Amino acid sequence: MTTLDVLPVVAPADSVAGPPQGQWTYTEYAALPDDGHRYEIVDGVLYMAPAPTLGHQASNLRFARYLMQFVEDVGLGRVFPAPVDVELAPNVVLQPDVIVVLNANLGILIPERIVGAPDLVVEIASPGTAGYDRRQKQDAYARAGVPEYWIADPIARTIEVLRLNGGVYRSLGVFTGQARLPSVAVPGLPVPVEQFFA
Repeated sequence: MTTLDVLPVVAPADSVAGPPQGQWTYTEYAALPDDGHRYEIVDGVLYMAPAPTLGHQASNLRFARYLMQFVEDVGLGRVFPAPVDVELAPNVVLQPDVIVVLNANLGILIPERIVGAPDLVVEIASPGTAGYDRRQKQDAYARAGVPEYWIADPIARTIEVLRLNGGVYRSLGVFTGQARLPSVAVPGLPVPVEQFFA
């Protein structure tokens, strides 16, 4: 086995200068120098994510494009592709791949970031981020009250739709091909799943 056989994963950024792990807040996070890495904080722990692949970025642009057409072009709200900081709590700062904030919640937008729970977040999973997306991030989104969470898998070409119910996410199913997503945040989205991965 060579180092090429081991893919990078999201991991605690223990070597980054700052407060002890578990005590990071948005203030320290915002003061980090731009070193080209993607950082997030979950429960005061600073994490560093590997650079996204070209396939990840292509899917990210498609999600943003189709959601912008459906949400922004008809005046339902705003859509933001990464990187945008979402401060869910002082010690929880994430950068979802795509964020939807509907008109009723536009008050969570401030010039520097989003402070509060968006109506929908989309994470495009990769082998190096899948565990993090399904554990730390999913738990953080649920605690913050994000009503809907999509986990997209560009390799399997699937999207799982998770809906918050009683403080925990319940899966509405894993969708592929010509299926349309049963979204509550963006009901009637006229895009079949396969178009997000074309």
